[in-house]
Amino acid sequence: MTSSYGLQGRAALVTGATRGIGLAVARQLAAAGALVCVTARDAEDVRRTAAELGGVGAAGSVADAEHLRALVELTVREFGRLDVVVNNAATNQPYGPLMDVDPQAWREAFTINVEAPLRLVQSAWRAWMRQHGGAVVNVCTEGAAHVGPHVGAYGTSKAALLHLTRQLAGELAPKVRVNSVSPGLVRTEMARFVWEPGEEQVAAGLPLGRIGEPEDVARAVVWLASDAAEWVTGADLLVDGGTRVRAAHDSGTYAIHDRLRTGFLRRG
Repeated sequence: MTSSYGLQGRAALVTGATRGIGLAVARQLAAAGALVCVTARDAEDVRRTAAELGGVGAAGSVADAEHLRALVELTVREFGRLDVVVNNAATNQPYGPLMDVDPQAWREAFTINVEAPLRLVQSAWRAWMRQHGGAVVNVCTEGAAHVGPHVGAYGTSKAALLHLTRQLAGELAPKVRVNSVSPGLVRTEMARFVWEPGEEQVAAGLPLGRIGEPEDVARAVVWLASDAAEWVTGADLLVDGGTRVRAAHDSGTYAIHDRLRTGFLRRG
C-alpha cells in the first residue's frame, strides 16, 4: 500500500477476519498502517490472527448485538479511535429452494447478513464516527443483482445489504462514507463446494480466466476504506473476474450455476 491511502495510525474493525476475504482484508489494512481489531467465532483463531497483525480481537457471533457493542468498545479503548468498519462476516445458509426454507433459518440469515452490519455501524457511529467521521465497507456479492439456483436466501439478504449500504451512505454523509464490494466466485472455504470440483472448468467460464483470490477483494476493500476514495460513497465495487459481462465473452456454459445445482444434490 502507498502512503496516499492515508491509513497509517487509523483503527479498523473487521468481522469474519480469521480466514478468507476477512483475513486478507485485515492483513492488508495492517500492511497499510492501520491498527486492526478482528473478530470471528473461534477464540483461538481470533487470538492467533490478532497476534499476527499486532492488533486486538474478541471471539463471538455477529448475531449477538452485545458482542458488536463490545467490539466497538474494545477498539476505541485499545486504539483510542475507530475509523474503519468492514462488515465481512456472513452466512450462505439456508441453501436450497426457497419453498423449502425454514423460517428460523431465513431469519438467522438476515440477522447475520443484514442486521449485524447495521448494528455494528450504529455502535461505531455513536462511539466515534458521528463526531470524527470514518468509512464503512460492506462485503456484498455479485449475485445480489440476479438470481441463481439454491442461493435465494443468500442472494436476497445480500441484496438487502446492498440497499442498506446506499441508505446509510445517504444518511451518514458527509461524516461517514459507506460503500460495498461485491465479489464473484472467490477461493474461500464457504465457496469451496463450487470451485473445488473442476476449478479449471469454472474458471474457463469467466472472461478473466480464473476464480478470485481473497486478496483481489481485499485490495478493493482497502481502497474504499482509504483516503484514495475520499469522494466515493454509496458505491458498489464489483470484483468478479468479469462474471456480469460473460454473455459477451465466448466462454461456453456457465459452470458456476451447474455447481450450485449439483452442490445442493450432494448436500441433500
